[in-house]
Amino acid sequence: MNHLKTYILLAAMTALFGGVGYLVGGTGGMLIALVVAAAMNLFAYWNADKMVLSHFRAQPVEPNHPDPRVRAYLEDTLLLAQRAGLPPPKIYIIDNPQPNAFATGRDPKNAAVAATSGLLGLLSRDEIRGVMAHELAHVKNRDTLTMTVTATIAGAVAMLANFALFFGDRDRNPLVGLAIMLLAPIAASLVQMAISRAREYEADRIGAEIGGEPEALARALQKIEAYARQRVNVDAERNPAMAHLFIINPLSGRGADNLFSTHPNTKNRIAQLTEIARRFGRPIISAQEASKSGPWGAPSDRRRGPWG
Repeated sequence: MNHLKTYILLAAMTALFGGVGYLVGGTGGMLIALVVAAAMNLFAYWNADKMVLSHFRAQPVEPNHPDPRVRAYLEDTLLLAQRAGLPPPKIYIIDNPQPNAFATGRDPKNAAVAATSGLLGLLSRDEIRGVMAHELAHVKNRDTLTMTVTATIAGAVAMLANFALFFGDRDRNPLVGLAIMLLAPIAASLVQMAISRAREYEADRIGAEIGGEPEALARALQKIEAYARQRVNVDAERNPAMAHLFIINPLSGRGADNLFSTHPNTKNRIAQLTEIARRFGRPIISAQEASKSGPWGAPSDRRRGPWG
């Protein structure tokens, strides 16, 4: 079913790309845009995950990494993948102070998960496990292909829309370029939003089942939300089309369930996870209580991150 959704999404984004091309350059522009879109779809299918990891300068984690927190992240993620019945994913780390994480890859055999240094420095070990169980749920649900390809094509639609101001047929309609520049990125963003929010709720639920610690994921979301607002993710701001990949929106000033939000309201997600924890008979501990102790030492030490 998720493959069907991916193909429908690709068709919709291709049609949008062709429509913008027609408005920019007429029939010739539409044909050129459709050819470009077809080539991009094919390229994105095989390479979008590499583009995302490269954009955020993700580095593979080695088993002999000197930081025990990074080694624990590697070991726990591999164990969770085994528990979920998934092939071992490639595991990356991003040197970025904003706590966040994402999964990518066209299928479970080619999946990768990435966490920021800020996340490993902020969260306790069980909370990191909760986050990675969520990301592996995306892999298990085969969300990663759809999410990664959408990021690639949405960015291309926005780029094409910007060209409209300079190459549009202004003799026919001087407002065409301006309208495309404004509306095309919004249309691409709406597609992102449509696929993101429902998938996040489902990944939270399945991640809770994989990890068996829904309360830890709930605490992690609460902490990530609070700290992400205080730290700007420069790489994400440079390419907002990739924002929906992350477990928490990495862009500044976003966080509510509204038309232009790529993520569900974090409070709603925590409420769902808290209810799951009650059904599991798990203890409910707030993020404030959890911050008083943990395997990585005092909270002030954890906030610095693995690289100091």
